[in-house]
Amino acid sequence: MARTAVMAALGVVAFLAVEVAAKKWTVGDNKFWNPNVNYTVWAQDKHFYLDDWLYFVYERKQYNVIEVNETNYISCNSNNPIANWTHGAGRDVVHLNVTRHYYLISGDGGGCYGGMKLAVLVEKPPPSPAPAPSKNIARRAFTVSGFAPQFVIPVAVFAAIGLVWDNVVLLFW
Repeated sequence: MARTAVMAALGVVAFLAVEVAAKKWTVGDNKFWNPNVNYTVWAQDKHFYLDDWLYFVYERKQYNVIEVNETNYISCNSNNPIANWTHGAGRDVVHLNVTRHYYLISGDGGGCYGGMKLAVLVEKPPPSPAPAPSKNIARRAFTVSGFAPQFVIPVAVFAAIGLVWDNVVLLFW
């Protein structure tokens, strides 16, 4: 039972670590996926990393989210899309799970001609910063090892006495 709880806790920690690493970007921020928004300007100061998500919010009956190649992105050609990310609710996500350029447009309602086009380059995340080296490793090890017998041994002795006491008390009750 305890082992199962420990494994579940480790699974939750691993899941949270992955969740924290990825970022969900609301495309257009509070302007969402609409005409007359400059998505090139919106994306220019952002870094999109592997496993991030693009979250599109738009009027579902008027627009959509499709992925096209660079040529079709430039010309707003929605024929032969690479992927259609539209699921009908006007709340769609694109998982950026490959390091490459993504070219996304709205092929419906003339949205692309109204500026509803977004190009992003997905990169590998930067490496985590290395921990700063400690200057006093030997001194710390000595201090901890010198401290340990003074603290750990008495605590262990009191814990053992407590267990024996509890068992003795249970025998007489």
